[in-house]
Amino acid sequence: MTGSTDAAARKNSIVERLMSLEAQELATAQAHYDAFLKDSQLDDREGHDKDDIATSRENADLAAAFDAPVHAHHAKIDVIENTDFGVTDTVQPGAVIKFNNRRFVVCVSTTRFEVDGKTYMGISTQSPIYLAMVGLREGDVFTHNGTEFEVQEVL
Repeated sequence: MTGSTDAAARKNSIVERLMSLEAQELATAQAHYDAFLKDSQLDDREGHDKDDIATSRENADLAAAFDAPVHAHHAKIDVIENTDFGVTDTVQPGAVIKFNNRRFVVCVSTTRFEVDGKTYMGISTQSPIYLAMVGLREGDVFTHNGTEFEVQEVL
């Protein structure tokens, strides 16, 4: 395998894990939403006491609270699906970068995740740190919050 084939395969594994992470987050948020929505429904009997009505309203409020995360995870999945993750040597959307001995995927913000024993984290294209380094290449230096960083790797 050539170096670019290795890089493409490595990057593909990272993107697959990123998508898997978002899909899991979406499924969890959807399950919470569905459960609270179901519990907010009053049954068909004629009389409901104040406790029944209060519980129903609380569950409806909780379902509504989980509605926003469901939409947010759908939006993140849409961004991931529409980002070009081709191998690159420039910090841009879809790039995997390393600086300060930490690895990031430029696409959407995520929690940390592991691929092949290495830790990554997704960052948004609106994040201040991304905006400080957009367009840079491996070896370039940028400053963020008064601290200087070197781009150690771009994939």
